Amino acid sequence: MSQHEKSDYRGPKRILSGIQASGSLHLGNYLGALKKFVAMQEENPFLFVADMHAITVWQDPKQLVEQRRGIAAAYLAAGLDPKKATIFPQSGVPQHAELAWVFNCTARLGWLDRMTQFKEKSGDNKERASVGLYTYPVLQAADILLYKATDVPVGEDQKQHLELSRDIADRFNRDYDAPGFFPLPEPLIQGPGARIMSLKDGSKKMSKSDPSDLSRINLTDDADAIARKIKKAKTDPEPLPDTLEELKARPEAKNLVSIFAALSGRSDEAVLAEYAGQGFGAFKPALAEVAVEHLAPVTAELRRLLTETGEIDRVLTDGAERARAVAEPVMDEVRAMVGFWKG
Repeated sequence: MSQHEKSDYRGPKRILSGIQASGSLHLGNYLGALKKFVAMQEENPFLFVADMHAITVWQDPKQLVEQRRGIAAAYLAAGLDPKKATIFPQSGVPQHAELAWVFNCTARLGWLDRMTQFKEKSGDNKERASVGLYTYPVLQAADILLYKATDVPVGEDQKQHLELSRDIADRFNRDYDAPGFFPLPEPLIQGPGARIMSLKDGSKKMSKSDPSDLSRINLTDDADAIARKIKKAKTDPEPLPDTLEELKARPEAKNLVSIFAALSGRSDEAVLAEYAGQGFGAFKPALAEVAVEHLAPVTAELRRLLTETGEIDRVLTDGAERARAVAEPVMDEVRAMVGFWKG
């Protein structure tokens, strides 16, 4: 893919991100995304629930409605203020799909063939995967560029997709002789908790799709469930080391230390300084206490919101209206540039 010059985009900074509406959210989502969204909400981010992305794999329509509400409720329970952050459903802004088609005609097959996530998700059944799963990164580019987002909080596994968004923006700007029309968005990957791993396998990311519920702490788990899962988390027989260097070769131990650090607002080094030389018999109960203390208010608010669906729907309706107000003028310009019908 192309190497880009520095973007000549001169518009305002805008942060955008989203979470897919499939499955219930867990600790990895909270530390890797939700907590970071809350920290940047004074910058008025655009945060959507990716229900269009969700149907790249078949979803029960009734369940999709509940999953969309569940993600929106988690945004709110984590502390996001819908007056500051624009929280909206992806499917509530039809311009996402419209711009994605234009970008399908801008992107190149060779670019998509290099996307490793499609290979991972389709596995040996590539021929049976939906076309939507293959073009997922193009819709993701439309999600970002429709709002001319300049900064996108993403996990390490999404960096390749963001690079594709930059390629598409660059190609569109050149194809239509519109330098700087779309920005070349930058990834925001910083701070603790960016990548939380499975409690059963420190080499795999904590995932909603893992068949073992013991692999993750769900945001709806009560205190007993959290303590039980941490107690059963995979570890090794050695005590905690003095240095991060020694921790590197011990993925499960490293993961638990990182979770402790992220939840307590400390560095991994500070956690090791306190617990070095101690075994997991002492460390796990301390981690469980920190996790329960931090997550209990979030879980309580999430459960309350899930019984107040009208409140969630009002936030999503208002957010969709605000998002469309930003998206439509951008699409108007794109239609004119491409030469589409103007009735």
